[in-house]
Amino acid sequence: MYRFLLRPRWLLFHAIVALGVAGMVMLGFWQRSRLEDRREFNAVVSARAAEPIAPVETVVGPPGSEADPASIAWRGVTAVGRYLPDEQVIIVNRSQAGRAGVNVVTPLELADGRLLIVNRGFVPGAGDLATAPPEGVVEIAGRLRQSQPRRFGGLSDPEGELTEMQRIDIARMAEQLPAAPVPVYLDLVDPDQQLPVPVPAPSIDEGPHLSYMFQWWFFAGCAAVGWVVAVRRSIRSRRISAANEPTEAGSPPQDEPASTMAAP
Repeated sequence: MYRFLLRPRWLLFHAIVALGVAGMVMLGFWQRSRLEDRREFNAVVSARAAEPIAPVETVVGPPGSEADPASIAWRGVTAVGRYLPDEQVIIVNRSQAGRAGVNVVTPLELADGRLLIVNRGFVPGAGDLATAPPEGVVEIAGRLRQSQPRRFGGLSDPEGELTEMQRIDIARMAEQLPAAPVPVYLDLVDPDQQLPVPVPAPSIDEGPHLSYMFQWWFFAGCAAVGWVVAVRRSIRSRRISAANEPTEAGSPPQDEPASTMAAP
């Protein structure tokens, strides 16, 4: 009765269902991993934001012995120095509040001669509305960030002196700066600044990962139940067909032993 389950078509069906269930279960675990990463990220950002605001030189450390960027990212700092408008670059292909635009990045020369790369904020469009940085000595505040790596499929910046870049890559920007930059950059925080619009702080939420995890596992369960239903229906259909088939003359029905059908 069950030998039909070993036919090629059924074997292909079994394989498709098994691969589908395994894939959806793995996607569920992947979403759980992303949820754990997000929770860890939220904890780090919250802890760093709760630390007292300090001068950037104190947080980063002296020249030649700077702190690990990962250990000071998201710290709130202040900085005093002079902007270098001639070294300003535009970071293209940005978006904020549903609008496409650019980020305006300007180095700030610190008192010790090092440069702090400052993301002054977002400007919609191609950056034509970007305003020049303030002149003279300024005091600013913001959040420290790690250098932005090139992600899979992302464009790389060409060689030479650039006025537009794909990301805030500190090592790449250092190639065209007149002095060494500190190993982190700063997202400017200025609630009174209208343009460029300051980059908002990261959202401290868990995102949709938890619901996606349960959705993938629910879909895997539905696929497994569907396989059971399909097999049971096929078995039932074959039993009904076998019971309704006319028997050959003189031969006993398939569901009864031959001895019970012997002539009296």
